[in-house]
Amino acid sequence: MSSQVKTAAVSRPTEPIAGTLAQFAGRYDYEHIPQPVLERAKLLVLDAVGIALASTRYPFAHHVLTGLSGLAGPGTCSVLGLPHKLPLRDAMVMNGVLVHGLDYDDTHVEAIVHPTASALPCALGMAEHLDASGRDLLAAYILGVEVVTRIGVAADHGFHDFGFHPTGIAAHFSCALQAGWLLRLSERALVCAQGLAGSTAAASQQFLDEGAWNKRVHPGWAGLAGVTAAYLAQAGFHGPSEPYEGRFGLFRSHLHERAEHIDYGKIVARLGEVWEVAHTAVKPFPICHFIHACADAALEIRRRHAPDPASIKSVRVLLPRSTLHIVAEPEQEKKRPANEYDAKFSAQYVVATCLLRGRFGLAELLPEALGDAATLALAARVECAADPESTFPKYFSGGVEVTLSDGRTVRQHEPVNRGAGERALSAADISDKFMENATLALAPARAREIRAAVLDVERMSARDFARRLSA
Repeated sequence: MSSQVKTAAVSRPTEPIAGTLAQFAGRYDYEHIPQPVLERAKLLVLDAVGIALASTRYPFAHHVLTGLSGLAGPGTCSVLGLPHKLPLRDAMVMNGVLVHGLDYDDTHVEAIVHPTASALPCALGMAEHLDASGRDLLAAYILGVEVVTRIGVAADHGFHDFGFHPTGIAAHFSCALQAGWLLRLSERALVCAQGLAGSTAAASQQFLDEGAWNKRVHPGWAGLAGVTAAYLAQAGFHGPSEPYEGRFGLFRSHLHERAEHIDYGKIVARLGEVWEVAHTAVKPFPICHFIHACADAALEIRRRHAPDPASIKSVRVLLPRSTLHIVAEPEQEKKRPANEYDAKFSAQYVVATCLLRGRFGLAELLPEALGDAATLALAARVECAADPESTFPKYFSGGVEVTLSDGRTVRQHEPVNRGAGERALSAADISDKFMENATLALAPARAREIRAAVLDVERMSARDFARRLSA
């Protein structure tokens, strides 16, 4: 997802970024967080917990659990929706997989990162491990969201262009700060923790070519790396002080010559004044966020025109140009996704499904849906092109044009993807989504108990809270 390279280089910050973030974390406290930010944060956590509960019904979750259990055996930290206990770092990996595994978790649109998938497992695991308060757990979660999104914003969509998954890059640093804040590290140690995290921040997008599962591990792996960096820093291990803007820092090592155009100030601008929690979008569909507007456009065409599938001659899907290589290419593979992970990243399959079924949920990713002959036949008639009306990167906009056999063409364009900006999902919408996901794994009464616990997290200890979220 490239954006236009700016013509003039941006100067380095006058103060090291890691030091500025450490200073902010050193004076950061629950009491300084505005109430609307706290309430929004709890809704984002609720959304993530519901997704994690649904994930427990899928094979990938149990493969990961088996692997982690065989590595280090049982521990003392809780797993969302399951009765197992794992060591701290393994619990972070496991919970990250559960939150992110269905690609249904929240996204910060400008940063193109999934903040809660890393911030929640890290905050939950560390707070339970340290027997911290629920207030500190929530504050640590918000700190993680603020940092991971700002790093993503500064990258200006560049990580994808070099084959990296941005969440698995930026979250190493945010998790190091979350863990360090809960450990009450000194500012110097917080700087070192970020420096150490710079040596582990990498996340390959090769999964896109094969429908592989490694993307699911990226957010929790960031937690593992971040907490390791924090504990090493606590023990006096020395890390570099310029992991972001240094000569071999994050942006130069990952973005090469494009690093000369990075606005480093975006990482630290108005910390504690502008809260990125408020700008994090909740997904209405369990698919890559780049396709959401097109899915809604297809659903609207179906609602308004109800075209007979046999009368659809061709479909044209309009997407931001810089996202085409993610969700529309290679074309033949996208038109016949080999597995559910391929399908989540296929604009052709998603739009065809929406036109035919009038919905797109988890059921539309099951094997019988992926093999549906009518859907695949329509997907074969879907072509993707750059959207001349794109509002990207502000929003994940998109459109659909359906040409019918009688010569008519019906169109729908969505400039703002549902879930973001003025179309943000309401508290009631998020609660409904939670119940829909949670009740895939739990009885409704138990799901309501967990919902109540999430919305009341500040009134309990982190250990009590973590236990209530496990089975």
